[in-house]
Amino acid sequence: MEFIKEYWWILMILLLVGVLMNVYKNLKHIEHKKYMANKPNLPPHRDFNHKWDDDWPKKK
Repeated sequence: MEFIKEYWWILMILLLVGVLMNVYKNLKHIEHKKYMANKPNLPPHRDFNHKWDDDWPKKK
C-alpha cells in the first residue's frame, strides 16, 4: 500500500498512456478517404438571423 500511496501519479500516467495508445490504434482503422468519397449530404443550414436583421441600419 505504501507504493500506491507514494507513486499513484505514475499509475495514473501509465493508465493515460494506455488509453491514448488504444485510441490511436482504433483511429488507424477508420478509412477516412472512403468516408470522404461517400459522405452524406448535409441538410440546408437554417439560422434565424433574418429575424434580427431588421435592426441594422440600411447601407447608403
